[in-house]
Amino acid sequence: MAPSPRALLWRTGLLSAALLAASGPLPSLAQPAPAAPPAAEVAPPGATEIRIGLVYRPQDAPSSYDAQAVPGDEGVAGARMAVRDNNATGRFTKQVYALEEVALANPRPGEPPPKDPVAAARDLADRGVRFIVLALTGPEVLAVADALKDSGVVLFNAAAPDDRLRAADCRSNLFHIAPSRAMQTDALVQFLAFMRWRKLFLIVGPQEGDRLWAEALKRSAKKFGLQIAAEKPWTFGPLARARGDTPTRAEALVFTRGLDYDVAVVADEAGDFGDYVPFHTADPRPVVGTQGLFPTTWHPTLEVWGAAQAQNRFRRLTGRLMRPLDYQVWTAIRAVGEAALQAKSADAALLGRFLADPAFSLPAYKGVALSFRPWDHQLRQPILLVQPSALVAVAPEQGYLHQRTPLDTLGFDQPESQCKLSKS
Repeated sequence: MAPSPRALLWRTGLLSAALLAASGPLPSLAQPAPAAPPAAEVAPPGATEIRIGLVYRPQDAPSSYDAQAVPGDEGVAGARMAVRDNNATGRFTKQVYALEEVALANPRPGEPPPKDPVAAARDLADRGVRFIVLALTGPEVLAVADALKDSGVVLFNAAAPDDRLRAADCRSNLFHIAPSRAMQTDALVQFLAFMRWRKLFLIVGPQEGDRLWAEALKRSAKKFGLQIAAEKPWTFGPLARARGDTPTRAEALVFTRGLDYDVAVVADEAGDFGDYVPFHTADPRPVVGTQGLFPTTWHPTLEVWGAAQAQNRFRRLTGRLMRPLDYQVWTAIRAVGEAALQAKSADAALLGRFLADPAFSLPAYKGVALSFRPWDHQLRQPILLVQPSALVAVAPEQGYLHQRTPLDTLGFDQPESQCKLSKS
């Protein structure tokens, strides 16, 4: 199975602690407890209840220190804040929102198989939930979309970056909040072209997600006129996770010798080696890709466009910093709330059409209103280019123009899309 897309997300636990300590006292050195679910709202007379499901897998607590460990409430904490936000506006429109969380256990040896995502989503649909957010892998998202294609349920992909879900395997009942790999690599390559770093050394990890990310990067390089000067597979194991020196390190140190390139690009979605590459190249070269300077939807150092207010609210609610998956799940649930507000309806079929309509727009702390592409249901949004402790740039870069919106310079535009959505 391809690695979890969570491995792409903001990794540095050390930064999380440092930033949180700078902005307020930590409640504990231990991983913060998940925020409590929002209290059930009492529907006033005549109010409409809108129930939103979330299907996700909580991360197990690390057995020892791990800078890349993610909190157990990643994603679900963003959902809880979004429901509170929806209810804040819903009081004025007689709409009450409720969140139904389904945490899927990870398979364990010797134990019965846990409930699968399809069964979990069907249970929610059978209980009348008409909006479901999926924080799952690409194959799982596709399986759920196919299983519920005739149920009238509107689905949101909050985590899977698979390009195929926006191409040949797109589905009419599925909207994508998570940016595709093509959007991520287009954002990164736009920045490299802006900096005139045109010769790339591509280092590709051994996993399927690494291969797919590298393919997206090659497409982006061709699209924006950059050159893949060299490409090598990474064969030295997970050196970024090593706790001490190994003989392999000496071999890795000579890995970049004899190459003519401007920037090293790592394709390592699992986070096995990418963090090792900076400062281990034979020549002084920047490192970008899935580590080093990397594309993401959210980062603790984003404070413009009202983002500081969202960061502070999230920290008060959870005791930690907001991560990209938190933001993506928050965005999915806010999209439901904003569509219901704008369309003045809670009907799932109507809102599903309204989300894909050019009239829909979502304010989401990105400086511009976000919207869904009608041809593949991908959310248009700026992509942040960050290093672990700083925001470096925001894509699309200035000068990249488009007849509709510069946001459509990121990812697959309509003329090149392979998606054929059903009109039903």
